[in-house]
Amino acid sequence: MKITSFAQRIFLSLLLLGASSVWASQAPLPAPPQLAAKSYVLMDGASGNILVENNGDERLPPASLTKLMTAYIATLEIRNGKIGEQDMVTISEHAWRTGGAASGGSTMFLPVNSQASVDDLLHGIIIQSGNDASIALAEHIAGSEDAFADMMNATAERLGMKNSHFMNATGLPHPEHYSSAHDMAILARAIINEDAEHYAIYSQKEFLWNNIKQPNRNLLLWRDRTVDGLKTGHTNEAGFCLVASAVRDGARMITSVFGTDSERARAAETQKLLTYGFRFFETRTFYQKGAELAQAQVWKGQSPQVKAGLAQDLTLTLPKGQLEKLQASMTLNPQITAPIAQGDVIGKVEVKMGDQVVHSADLVALEAVEEGGFFRSLWDSIRLFFYGLFN
Repeated sequence: MKITSFAQRIFLSLLLLGASSVWASQAPLPAPPQLAAKSYVLMDGASGNILVENNGDERLPPASLTKLMTAYIATLEIRNGKIGEQDMVTISEHAWRTGGAASGGSTMFLPVNSQASVDDLLHGIIIQSGNDASIALAEHIAGSEDAFADMMNATAERLGMKNSHFMNATGLPHPEHYSSAHDMAILARAIINEDAEHYAIYSQKEFLWNNIKQPNRNLLLWRDRTVDGLKTGHTNEAGFCLVASAVRDGARMITSVFGTDSERARAAETQKLLTYGFRFFETRTFYQKGAELAQAQVWKGQSPQVKAGLAQDLTLTLPKGQLEKLQASMTLNPQITAPIAQGDVIGKVEVKMGDQVVHSADLVALEAVEEGGFFRSLWDSIRLFFYGLFN
């Protein structure tokens, strides 16, 4: 059953076309930059849509980008009350020997058998890229690094990271340890959206621990004030990698770049993607989840109507000048019968550009409707019988 009321048609027109006067540019979208990198993606932070990609799903060694997952799980454990930020963690010989000063890799310089707080270790992972901090926190959370790797893989599956498999908490080379530019952008978006408090750590330029000050290796934090994260990575096998994010005029872009040939190159190539995304694309949230978009008729219910809306924000990112070309339609299921639970799918919204569907979303019940009494059910059964005869 199509939504046909005048008010609802006007609503949809205003929803999608009301801002069209600001989209003046009709020029064709320029070709995206070609990066000197093995793999890369540019993601719209609001919708998660990929705007530019090259080998984005190729499985590659992620090096210390792995620590995005290590830190993400740690912050989940904190938010779920499983560990506390001020819990003290003992640095095992494995953490010290594999990731400490003697290992020759990125380190927080944690002495064996010393203790550090969960909060300090989290800063050491994110800012200093400490292998020792990553292993120590993994052992604290899961008992062993191997058990923590199982948690990493389960979390990757939950997030939809289809081309990732983790064998350790650090990103040290292993033939079965891999990820992709696309997957790392998915993970970055989860980090940003789910925990703003801990995400703030990713923008810190340096961290002092035990009188040793180390800088954040993300050069863009010094070069571009709109950049607020996330993480670098490097091994001989992986090359120089960077997952970054920036916000300009309320819009967020996320980049993931694998396999450049230097620290400066990964920053420069990432900057190209960010510049392209902000210059040629526009993001807009047309309506927020939970807002009432329509009233749907309900049969055999205690209430004759139910409020319909979206379970997620209706957010689109398109080349500038394209948004005024969109057209929307909203349909409801032909017979919505009580009982109805909040969140039940009762229709659909489709946004089209010409014949192409650019966005589709379920309309859901914003409230529950209990089944009506005997006489309500009987009366509506009679009405439905005649409705079926004449429709």
